[in-house]
Amino acid sequence: MEGFLLGLDTVLEPMNIFWIIIGGFLGTIVGMLPGLGPATAVAVLIPVTFGMDPTSAIILMAAIYYGAMYGGSRSSILLNTPGDGSAIAATFDGYPMAQKGQAGQAMAISAVASFIGGILATFGFVFLAKPLANFALQFGPAEYFLLMLLTLSAIVSLSIGKMVKGFIAMALGLLIATIGIDPQTGVHRFTMDIPHLTEGIEFLIVIIGVYAIGEVFYNYLSIDKKKKEMERMGKIWFTKDQWKRSKWPIFRSAPMGFLVGVLPGAGGTIASMISYSTEKQLSKKPDEFGKGAVEGLAAPESSNNAASVGAMIPLLTMGIPGSGTTAVMLGALIMLGVRPGPMLFENDPGMVWAFINSMFIGNVALVIMNILLVGMLVKVLDTPAKVLYPIIIMLAFIGTYTLSYSTMDFFLLLLFGIIGLFMKMLDFPIAPLVLAIIVGGDMEQNFRMALTSSNGSLGIFFSSGISIALIVITVLSLCYPLLIKLLKKKQNDSNDDAMSA
Repeated sequence: MEGFLLGLDTVLEPMNIFWIIIGGFLGTIVGMLPGLGPATAVAVLIPVTFGMDPTSAIILMAAIYYGAMYGGSRSSILLNTPGDGSAIAATFDGYPMAQKGQAGQAMAISAVASFIGGILATFGFVFLAKPLANFALQFGPAEYFLLMLLTLSAIVSLSIGKMVKGFIAMALGLLIATIGIDPQTGVHRFTMDIPHLTEGIEFLIVIIGVYAIGEVFYNYLSIDKKKKEMERMGKIWFTKDQWKRSKWPIFRSAPMGFLVGVLPGAGGTIASMISYSTEKQLSKKPDEFGKGAVEGLAAPESSNNAASVGAMIPLLTMGIPGSGTTAVMLGALIMLGVRPGPMLFENDPGMVWAFINSMFIGNVALVIMNILLVGMLVKVLDTPAKVLYPIIIMLAFIGTYTLSYSTMDFFLLLLFGIIGLFMKMLDFPIAPLVLAIIVGGDMEQNFRMALTSSNGSLGIFFSSGISIALIVITVLSLCYPLLIKLLKKKQNDSNDDAMSA
């Protein structure tokens, strides 16, 4: 309590409140821009932190991070264009809600879900930081491989009625993830003698291509019809029924996202995908998911915001970055003379507790900010389609160019835009493709490291309780849609027999 009050006193200083608000606002704006994301925003603003007090610097960087988690869903809902990987799940039901005239309601519920997820995760940080850091250390290459396999199986199992297409999309994503130089052998794989491909394909290019460019191409096929749909904006606040459907998914998904965020390298993308899959499997109306189910938006929004808080635990307790953004933050803190690790809580408790309190205040500021912005942002849908789509393309090209400042990425962007168009026309699920590209590289390396450490024995994947639990959950996630289908068929047959009798 003494540390909490000391931190609260520090964070309530006017300058620190200013950094929380500025960081949250900048993070929200950057989160809405395709291809940038929180890691880029923090990296760009590192020079600003030079000369700052270390406590103010970490408060600013953290505000940018979870501010971007709020902002990423804005473009997902309005334009079907995720700001980064963790906002992909918001497109599944957020964009269909916007098409049905519920854009304001979708953005309001996502802001509230993000707020609740962030607040619950911050409480988790206070009480569980050290035990969870020790738990995360039990994850070796085998456990990480199985966690990523679980994520892929969960997202494929969502493709009820088209699971074969889901597996094809996932396989294509895993193939694309192998492009580049093999980190272990140095062999060039599928680079086609193009120097730019030796480093692989940046997953953000794939996200922007298949979602933003692919959506624009697809919409141009029916531009007049789409324009009429976009004119219906709807209410700016969600209804009682929408809150009733969302509240338990929000409270369930926050702890799940927090725990996934604690695992180094897992991040908001995996957290949001797992929570979305879980809610669809638990729902009494799974057929509504993907068509504008409000709980399908609320759950991943709560989860990815909680994951961003969870990612701070390995950073501060062990000096291990839990995500790309926290890796950038680690470098910035070291340059400022702060050494994250077990001794940080003893050597500088004032900074740690000020940081924790800043997350409470920051989440309150961000939910207010994002709800006030709903009315303004929803007017994006008023923009005529012939004006809106070129703007989306322009933002997509700018976001892509900032990744590596290479014009070669433009050709890749258009290629994945065409792939996205054909996938929509042929009704292939896009999420398995994108997620496979995001986790494919790490998944392969963890698999090979696990086999190397066990001299090629597959028994390492069954050697711990965590591994066995992950395998069981993976099998259940794949079998669940089939079991539901069989149960429904059996129920229908029994109803037919009762009617005939």
